[in-house]
Amino acid sequence: MRSRGLEAGLAWLDAFEVHLCLPCNHMARFRPVSSYFRLVSRLGDGPLWYALLAALPLVLGQAALLPTVHMAATALAGVAIYKGIKRAMLRERPFASHVNVQAWVEPLDRYSFPSGHTLHAALFLTMLAHYFPVIALIILPFGLSVAASRVILGLHYPSDVVIGALMGWTLACLSLAVLQV
Repeated sequence: MRSRGLEAGLAWLDAFEVHLCLPCNHMARFRPVSSYFRLVSRLGDGPLWYALLAALPLVLGQAALLPTVHMAATALAGVAIYKGIKRAMLRERPFASHVNVQAWVEPLDRYSFPSGHTLHAALFLTMLAHYFPVIALIILPFGLSVAASRVILGLHYPSDVVIGALMGWTLACLSLAVLQV
């Protein structure tokens, strides 16, 4: 159960941020834009990250085993954290709250805050930068596209994406610090 203060604050933030969402969301009316970001979004659901985790030990050998397990475990922790926060915050998605915002893909769950896609993009990019900097540079455009896709496709407010990115970065940094690698 959310407090009245939290509900009022989210209502104000939603009303403010919808003005940032609309121009981004309207970009998806152009087929190349919507096609690109739909693909990025679906790959960001997990397939690209799973493929990357599977490929690292195959391509880099034994040296990639610990980093792969470490990234997978940290990503699982990220799922638990963002799902718990979503259940507590109950922030509706922009397309559900504003008739002028269109959802260009079906969301994986009901609520908006924080962006789990962006959390995982930031988490993987941060951990890849630590373990395999060249791979992180190669994956960086994809990670940034995942974050942008969330607003462009009408699924998240900008603050959902920013907080998701900060959470992913923080979780990755804490995990790296705990493991002292």
